[in-house]
Amino acid sequence: MALDESNPAACTPPPLQSVCVFCGSSPGTDPAYVAAARRFGGLLGSTGRTLVYGGGRIGMMGEVADAALAAGGRVVGVIPRAMVVRELAHPGATEMRVVETMHQRKALMSDLSDAFVALPGGIGTMEELFEVWTWAQLGVHAKPVGLLDAGGFFEPLIAFVDRMVERGFLRAEVRGILVVDTDPERLLARMAARLPDDRPKWMDERQT
Repeated sequence: MALDESNPAACTPPPLQSVCVFCGSSPGTDPAYVAAARRFGGLLGSTGRTLVYGGGRIGMMGEVADAALAAGGRVVGVIPRAMVVRELAHPGATEMRVVETMHQRKALMSDLSDAFVALPGGIGTMEELFEVWTWAQLGVHAKPVGLLDAGGFFEPLIAFVDRMVERGFLRAEVRGILVVDTDPERLLARMAARLPDDRPKWMDERQT
């Protein structure tokens, strides 16, 4: 969706202008996963948002990037040099940032993004999700964190997270940082509605 420059309201950038997506370098076994990646990437592109992601051309990563590009969106990949050498970088990305380490990759992706969304993926996706969620808990950033639960993929994880709350290892307020939805448009709308000052602090006076 191109912005109509004759309409000032249409020229207003959408909320969450740059969205970081964490997802797998494999397509998974359920077609619902790839469908969700294509729909989400297309949504970002058609609404004038920038996709920030790990820079890959295969699996879920490639699907979300291809869809964003096809919808006219801007795609920024962040990839370690070793993966470029292995020819895993997406050749059509609008911009490709090459870094030396995985730590640099995650830090730069965070800096470039207004929000984080995880789609189905493996341990790398989970590690990225939990790191940015932890950063929100600690007050390192006040950016919304979401899960697009395609095909029920995240249901066991959500149940486990709720178990952490029940067993006293996770505060309910921190659990509340994570926005979970099955619909891409609704997920982004709910994330955009989150205000920075609504974020819980990691510690209060009783915990010091």
